[in-house]
Amino acid sequence: MMSYDIRFVENIADIGQLQWDALASNHGPFLRYAFLHALENSESCTADTGWQPLHVVVRDGHDIIALIPGYVKTHSYGEYVFDQGWANAYHQHGMEYYPKWVSAIPFTPVTGSRVLVKQGVAVSSQLIQQVIDTLKGYHHECLSSVHWLFPNDACTPLLDNGQQLLTRYSVQFQWHNYDYENFDAFLSALTARKRKEIRKTQKRHQQSGITFTHATGTEISSVILDCFIACYQATYLKRSGHLGYLNKAFFYALFNSMADNMLIVTARSHERPIASALFFYDETGLYGRYWGALEDVDGLHFATCYFEGIAFAINRKLPLFNPGTQGEHKILRGFEPIYCQSAHQLFHPAFHDAVAQFLRQETPQIIDYFNQAKNVLPFNSHFAPKLKTTMVSSPSTTVEADTHNNNEKIK
Repeated sequence: MMSYDIRFVENIADIGQLQWDALASNHGPFLRYAFLHALENSESCTADTGWQPLHVVVRDGHDIIALIPGYVKTHSYGEYVFDQGWANAYHQHGMEYYPKWVSAIPFTPVTGSRVLVKQGVAVSSQLIQQVIDTLKGYHHECLSSVHWLFPNDACTPLLDNGQQLLTRYSVQFQWHNYDYENFDAFLSALTARKRKEIRKTQKRHQQSGITFTHATGTEISSVILDCFIACYQATYLKRSGHLGYLNKAFFYALFNSMADNMLIVTARSHERPIASALFFYDETGLYGRYWGALEDVDGLHFATCYFEGIAFAINRKLPLFNPGTQGEHKILRGFEPIYCQSAHQLFHPAFHDAVAQFLRQETPQIIDYFNQAKNVLPFNSHFAPKLKTTMVSSPSTTVEADTHNNNEKIK
């Protein structure tokens, strides 16, 4: 059995940009050093915010062969895999659920690799269990559990290690680019009723003097960025009573390091900014992340965050558009359901078994939800057979092992 040299760092800067990005290449914008470093350097992710970085470094001699982004969590906010019920069960039995360790991208429920491996190097699933065992000792055995959130298909074989990691399923909604020539071509794929509703909303905005502008790269000025931040903070303050989990320093760090991967859509009413949305993109796709508005306008959120994003993805020939987690309202805007996964190991055997039982009951409900969403997609009967959703297989639910990683993989 191979033994890996595993170490932990509490600051991504201790690894360095060159070494991190060498392994994170082609894994999307959120696994880039610049994004994760901005979270830490802006103090958006610290022990005080409940996101203490604890990244895993795997070495072969002096050579780094694998990296795992990780955090010690003292709450469950910003994860989008909701385990507060598990935490409550611990509390009711006089036990502590926090701290726990998660491999995730903070505040970013986007599927991706959670084990970055050096090109040409093969690591085995044994690595995952050794990481877990080392975490227990490193954190003085006070961790309740480990969690791998939104791993992609390339990562799941490493999590399939026979060590009782429980698989949990969830559903997100994603727009796929079927080589549309323009936004009208996308609309032509929808039912006549839905097409009419969208065009009616667009016309109403036009008649009200609302316009939309896109800024990427050097087109993004400090004025445009400040407008977005003001909208973002105003919306958070209205909904949650605070200015948001991410601060101005975070957004400016991205502005200075990742502008070429950023899109800011600004909605204006008679040239006066009233709403803004921030997206990230690269060759893998477009990802809608943050939004805010200074005024309440009917349909403005859909137009700014969804329709403008679709138009941009079509124009840039991007393969997909992930607008963010949750929200059945996305279905009727042409976003198809997709399965996401997470993997969990609770160190208390009784609670681990209880969660396994919970997941056996939850998984069929997730499948039903997926199928219900699929059945109300707004595409016309001529176009519907082309949808990627029709080719998605459900996780099996017939045997006890279904909540573990040796279940049927989602195609």
